[in-house]
Amino acid sequence: MSRELFTSWADYQSAIDHLLAMATKRIWIYDEDLGMLHLETTERIEMLKRPLASVRHDCLRIALRNTAPLQQRQPLLQRLLAMHSHNSAAQQTPEQLSHLRDSMILVDDVHALIRFDRDQPRCKLLIDEPEEVMPYRRRFEEIWAEG
Repeated sequence: MSRELFTSWADYQSAIDHLLAMATKRIWIYDEDLGMLHLETTERIEMLKRPLASVRHDCLRIALRNTAPLQQRQPLLQRLLAMHSHNSAAQQTPEQLSHLRDSMILVDDVHALIRFDRDQPRCKLLIDEPEEVMPYRRRFEEIWAEG
């Protein structure tokens, strides 16, 4: 069990790699537009693939406030979502949620990376913290239901 705070973009990127490398069952992402996550790399796409080998129906969920960058500039991620459409999905959140400024990556219901503001790298990484991740999971489910 660990909690770490980061304040630089480099640390944020390292935390993303660390978190995605641990994923075995589920990755849920809520973000502005995936711009700062840099998922459009071969290495990160491979990390996203691991949970998709499961028979679970909700292995990869991506909720975005703006889906245009995904549709226009992320062919690797689009291809991954299309190939695994039976257990992955991406959707845009409604306009009434556009005021939300945070983002999160939730992994296997026990790990998370929470960025507090879309314009800043300040974030917390939670490893093996199911109780602390649970409110974020509930929040993600509420956001997903609105989409």
